[in-house]
Parts: sequence; structure tokens; C-alpha cells
Amino acid sequence: MNRAFLIRYAWISIVAALVTMGLKTAAYFMTGSVGLLSDAIESLVNLAGGIMALTMLTVAARPADEDHAYGHGKAEYFSSGVEGTLILLAALSIGWTAIERLLAAKPIEAIGAGIVVASVASLVNLAVALLLLRTGRKHDSITIEANAHHLFTDVWSSLGVIVGVGLVGVTHLGWFDPVVALLVATNIIWTGGKILRRSIAGLMDKAIDAEEVAAIQKVLDGFRKDGVQFHALITRQSGAQKFVSMHVLVPGDWTVRRGHELLERIEAETRRAVSYAVVFTHIEPMEDPVSWADEKLERP
Repeated sequence: MNRAFLIRYAWISIVAALVTMGLKTAAYFMTGSVGLLSDAIESLVNLAGGIMALTMLTVAARPADEDHAYGHGKAEYFSSGVEGTLILLAALSIGWTAIERLLAAKPIEAIGAGIVVASVASLVNLAVALLLLRTGRKHDSITIEANAHHLFTDVWSSLGVIVGVGLVGVTHLGWFDPVVALLVATNIIWTGGKILRRSIAGLMDKAIDAEEVAAIQKVLDGFRKDGVQFHALITRQSGAQKFVSMHVLVPGDWTVRRGHELLERIEAETRRAVSYAVVFTHIEPMEDPVSWADEKLERP
């Protein structure tokens, strides 16, 4: 499964982070807004996340070898895990800066120009986030999808900051700016935590999605009608690759050829039902009591 083409999307993310970081930093120097500063800091995190995504996607694209017979797909979880951690660190930095500004308020200047520059940066992030999200979901890449969600968080954060700065301009109440920055930090923490949980689940060999397991059961139901039985169905996911294994119980008087042909059909239909699936099957005679002793892969 060659997924090297996904690397180009990491480069797109890196370029977008550099552009938006420059725009938001310029907006901060124009206005002195701590909200816009928090936005610029998050773009720095976007850049670090993009570089990490580039590195791990490059590793994940390597073919299986003697030391990694199942491929290198789990590298994607390291990328999303690091990005989730960086998001949380950025949120803490933003919160600290906002609290300092609440305690020692400073005036905001050139509000109109700052809002225009920040809005342009948000539009860049929105366009790239939509592209990455569509690509990540289409190709089951947690790294690309995590990058997309991070950029969407940046878009919503920027919108909140723009509103905060605008409220300062209208009301002349400086506390709106740091308060909005604190709300931005809270939103970022929620997103970072979500990405971290998903990364940990992947590293812990979590089963594939319930919808995909249901799709497999639907395939097996078609064979059950012919008297074939199944147990010990287990699944796990490694990056985009999904691993499915099961025991297939058939009459003991079947020939090897007949059993082999059945397994080939089961594996082919399972792969059609679940994208990027690697399927392992083990055939057993249903009359043998030992065949039923390992329904949970643990023989007494």
C-alpha cells in the first residue's frame, strides 16, 4: 500500500503555517492584541505539527521489511500524538499570556488593519483545512486528519480573536481581548485532548470502527446461511491499515480445496467491505470440540 503521495499534503500544511504565522505576527505588532498574539503562537504550533506530520508520513510510507512485517503505518499515531501535545502546550502559553494581560491591561491600536490581516490568515487556514480533512478521511490518514482539525481549531480561534478585538474597538473595554484569548485556549485544550486520545487508542491496538465491524458481520452472515460458522473475530488498526482475523468452522469432511476456496471468498468480500484491510482466516472442523475451545483465542 503506497501512501507516499500523502506527503505533499504535509508540505501544504507547512506552507500554510508559515504564511498564516507571518500574517498573524504582523497583525499582533500592528495592534498589540494578546488575542492576536495567541493566534500567532498557535500558528507556530501548526508549523511544528506540519513538520512532524511530514516526518512521520515519510516513515509510514516505507514498505514492509523483515523487521516490520506489518509495515510502518503506526508512525502516523506518533505524529498526531505529538501534535496533540503541542496543541495543549500552546493553550497553556496562551492562557498564561491572557491572564497577565488581564492583570496589566494594555491598549490595542490599529484595530481595523489588524482585523483585516487576521481575516486573510483565517481564510488561508480554512481553505487548507478543508483540503486536508477531505484527503485525510478519503485515505484514512489520522495524521492528515489531525492536521486538518488543528487548522479548523485555528480558524475558530481566529474568529474568536477577531470578535474580541472588534469588541474592544467598539466598547473600548480592554478586558474583552484577554477574555477571548482564554476562551480560545479552552477550545484548543479540548481539541488537543481529542487528538491525543485517538492517538493513544491507535497505539494500544484499538479495534476498528463499529460500523466497519458491522460491515464484516454482514459479509459473514451471507456465509452463515450456507452452514458455515465463525468465531474469534478480532480487529485492530495501524495507521490506515486494518487487520482482521477470524476462525472459520466448516464440516470436517470438506476437502482442503473446498475449504481454501471458501476462505478466499470470505477474505475477498471482507476486503471489499473494509478499505485497507488485511484479512487472516483459520479454518477448523466444526465437529471437533477443540475448535470451540478457542472462541476467545484462549484455550483452557
